[in-house]
Amino acid sequence: MARKTAQISIRDVAEAAQVSVATVSNVVRSRKNVSDAVRARVNDAIRTLNYLPDRAAMQLREGRNRIIGVLVPSLDNPFFTAIIACLEECARKDGYDIIVGSAGEEPAYGSSRLKALLSWRPAGMIILPNDDYFADASILDATSIPYVVLDRLPHSCMADTVAVENEQSAAEAAAYLASLGHRRILVVATTLSLANIRERCAGIIAFCAQAGLPVPQVLEVGHHAEEGPAALTEMLTGRNIPTAIIALTNSITLGALRCLYQSGCNVPDDVSLVGYDDYAWMRATQPPITAIRQPVEEMGVQSWSRLMHRIAGESTAPMQVRLPCTLAVRGSTAPPKTGKMS
Repeated sequence: MARKTAQISIRDVAEAAQVSVATVSNVVRSRKNVSDAVRARVNDAIRTLNYLPDRAAMQLREGRNRIIGVLVPSLDNPFFTAIIACLEECARKDGYDIIVGSAGEEPAYGSSRLKALLSWRPAGMIILPNDDYFADASILDATSIPYVVLDRLPHSCMADTVAVENEQSAAEAAAYLASLGHRRILVVATTLSLANIRERCAGIIAFCAQAGLPVPQVLEVGHHAEEGPAALTEMLTGRNIPTAIIALTNSITLGALRCLYQSGCNVPDDVSLVGYDDYAWMRATQPPITAIRQPVEEMGVQSWSRLMHRIAGESTAPMQVRLPCTLAVRGSTAPPKTGKMS
């Protein structure tokens, strides 16, 4: 029978790095009272020895858990996974770990995932709700665990929130298309049951009304539109096709692009396209996609910062943070062909 290898201890790491056990502990906890040179030496020893910190023991000694729960609507959407990546970096810097749950865009399943995350007794939670109602807020409010709501803001909330200026950013996209001469603009949305999508639609419609332009048609296609929604394909094969499309999520941007090519519409010669979010594939297409760029990293940093303040004991009224977006203009937008401006 093979002999069980002895587990590497924190003392082994301290001896290898020629520092005290307390110094190793400070490095593992990402405390700032360690010089860069010493921190590098300790991290080298940790990697060389394959040392695994005992998080449960650390929790018992400190009397608190250094775990943050993160619940997102879906792991299929690159926007949500980009947020998770930002939060992981924040957690690493502050000596926390994160546990992620996916609600699968289903409120009932989301509730079970939230309860599973809460069973870990996290120090805090960051939530991207499935819908505006955010029924799970009652579960969170019944605990003493601080939480921050990100991106999809509910009707009412007793916690800090972080989101973008949806109306303003969408209005800027509409204004840009109007400046090119577009009048028949189609807005393609996932679902108007979400406040952030309604805000984007409202921004576009308000701009068009103020500018004296026709009210854009809004087409709802659901959450999973990457393969190209049939309803959009039908609109692109009719007589009065739009001269421009604003897609309100990254998945719809991909689906709209697929529908345009399948319908024989050239971008931007026949139809201009403005997408939402800004990922590498949008810059790699031909032509590259004009996109409303959300400050994903800043959203993650701001939500993490607000949560850390609450964990530290801040008890002020809930704070609402709104961040601006930017419009990245590329080759998928151009003036409409002569005769298509009406």
